[in-house]
Amino acid sequence: MMRNELPMPSHFRPDSVGEVWRVSYQQLAADARKWSRQHRIPAAWEDKFKIFLLLVDVQNTFCIPEFELYVGARSGTGAVDDNRRLCEFIYRNLDILTRICPTMDTHQAMQIFHPIFLVDAQGEHPPPFAVISKEDVEKGLWKINPDVANSLKFNESFYNEFLLYYTQKLREGGKYALTIWPYHAMLGGIGHALVSAVEEAVFFHAVSRTSAPDFQLKGLHPLTENYSVIRPEVMDGPGGTGIAEKNTRLVEAIVEYDAVVVAGQAKSHCVSWTMDSVLAEISAMDGNLAGKIYLLEDCTSPVVIPGVVDYTDQANRDFKRFSGAGVHVVKSTDPVDGWPGMRL
Repeated sequence: MMRNELPMPSHFRPDSVGEVWRVSYQQLAADARKWSRQHRIPAAWEDKFKIFLLLVDVQNTFCIPEFELYVGARSGTGAVDDNRRLCEFIYRNLDILTRICPTMDTHQAMQIFHPIFLVDAQGEHPPPFAVISKEDVEKGLWKINPDVANSLKFNESFYNEFLLYYTQKLREGGKYALTIWPYHAMLGGIGHALVSAVEEAVFFHAVSRTSAPDFQLKGLHPLTENYSVIRPEVMDGPGGTGIAEKNTRLVEAIVEYDAVVVAGQAKSHCVSWTMDSVLAEISAMDGNLAGKIYLLEDCTSPVVIPGVVDYTDQANRDFKRFSGAGVHVVKSTDPVDGWPGMRL
């Protein structure tokens, strides 16, 4: 017998998902408690089959059209449509989602993928979306900005060799080449915040189910990109000096739950790299663990910058690869208890 999904609560406004606004926490908390009593929603600790919802970087900077790195996909409305479906998925399945884990891409101005970090021979910074290759560095086209190095207290010998080392490590690891991104997801800024409608849904879930969301910050280290929430792109510097670490606590949480549902932005970057890292970690423990991961294919979109770059085909190939590894690629609109392996 199929379970009855919950209705949409009256506060949810689908047409506002692409906007930024203040969540009314006190009123929403009162509504959530009333909602849980009305629909007999149990506290999360009572769940016998525990579901972990991993929301990758569902932040204004990626999801609101006028913000810095809006993921519009080929349709132009990608992230907005994704988040409307995501909110609806959370509300319909509020009673079976045990815990929600939002990851937060978190940056400051002086990081290796922001323009200020590099300079050419004339002291000019690379433009947004420039791709910096190992060969560019070898030719001396780009180097680390010495003023940034001094500000961050790098010694001269370290920063002179680090950029070449870094671009080489990216290539050896099969990673994207160093991309210069517009300043985005700035710590303390409005772009860093969760999309308002998603924040509202996460808060409503937290109070309804007495389940604290597990926020995970990533991307703060100045010397490496961090597409995956599990691990940065490069974890050491020249000579084996450690610069960053894996998020082992999140890996342990993923293993602990009976099912892990993944959504967020962008399909071609942070979602795909997170999935690669998760699969690498759990496959080393047990090859069957991939079967408890569910990718919401209609709640994520690839990076498409018209006339500049289109990662759609790459993202689709990645998802086929994940499916081949045992991950379930599903739609948010399909009943969860009809997904393979779900034992609700």
